[in-house]
Amino acid sequence: MTAPSPARQALVVGATGIVGQNLAERLTAQGWDVHGLSRSGRAPGPGVHPVQADLADPAGLAAALEGLSPELVAITAWTRQATEAENIAVNGAAVRNVLQALEAAGSVRHAALMTGLKHYLGPFEAYAQGEMPDTPFHEDEPRLDAPNFYYAQEDELFAAAARAGFTWSVHRSHTVFGFAVGNAMNMVLTLSAYAAICKQLGRPFVFPGSSTQWNSVTDVTDADLLADQIIWAAATEAGHDQAFNTANGDVFRWRWLWPQLAAHFGVEWEGYEGRVRPLTESMAGTEDVWTGIAAEHGLVESDLGRIASWWHTDSDLGREIEVLTDMNKSRKAGFTQSRDSRDSFFRYVERYRAARIIP
Repeated sequence: MTAPSPARQALVVGATGIVGQNLAERLTAQGWDVHGLSRSGRAPGPGVHPVQADLADPAGLAAALEGLSPELVAITAWTRQATEAENIAVNGAAVRNVLQALEAAGSVRHAALMTGLKHYLGPFEAYAQGEMPDTPFHEDEPRLDAPNFYYAQEDELFAAAARAGFTWSVHRSHTVFGFAVGNAMNMVLTLSAYAAICKQLGRPFVFPGSSTQWNSVTDVTDADLLADQIIWAAATEAGHDQAFNTANGDVFRWRWLWPQLAAHFGVEWEGYEGRVRPLTESMAGTEDVWTGIAAEHGLVESDLGRIASWWHTDSDLGREIEVLTDMNKSRKAGFTQSRDSRDSFFRYVERYRAARIIP
């Protein structure tokens, strides 16, 4: 009797994050032998082998990855620093360190890098400033004339691929809807916590962003769709050595969706009324309110800092420009999946409720 072939091995870097966790789960379901790397070393899900390492420590990373032979490497992690120069140094090095640590094994056939729309909008220090391409953003737009850690990460990926002979893909997502806790960029969980606090305090659910974001069309990215695009790109010749936008394929206006969110959470709402009303201001000092909500409803996380990322949602909803992406390149290459963004939001809300993360 012939012994079964060993499962293909994959390494997901940032496996406890909003994208990495979904990707690791999907790869495992498809029969991959998945190793999930994170700083905490926490197991991201059933069947995923945890790997603990610091991406800034090349020696420790090499030791942690010794003995692994992944065919697919997906880098979904980054660390925000105080300046863009530091972002470039730290996050560029993270990509370089991971791929260098795996060179000796010679097993990598494809490496995928998740970035985002700051590729078109510019880094935090010059976000949405100066000359930018028109929307919808296309993958063949030239790089902006400003330092950007996404560009540094891409360059490290390209250099490693050229040295080791593997294929690559880059996945530029918009705001990601997904399931994760303790993630720095999690709009679904942030808005869910915001609604719960508003309900507890008897406050209206106020749209915190700009007139432009309230009225303009926008798009978002479901973490499951992003995971599927990464897997597709790794397995498909048309996905090799390409950068792809990654969005759900539909568009919406927040003025349309916001009342539906309020109804779902059982709160009164207010739209844009003449000025930006950021969450970092309106939710300041509500940590004890969340602690009380967690105790009252038996929630598993009482630390509001691990639930809500006010600054990130303020950044997304406070933009004074229309932001959406073109998905034609991905479709023409053969990746035709889409998601309903409204359904995506509510599906993750219910998943957070089932996990007793929100009331």
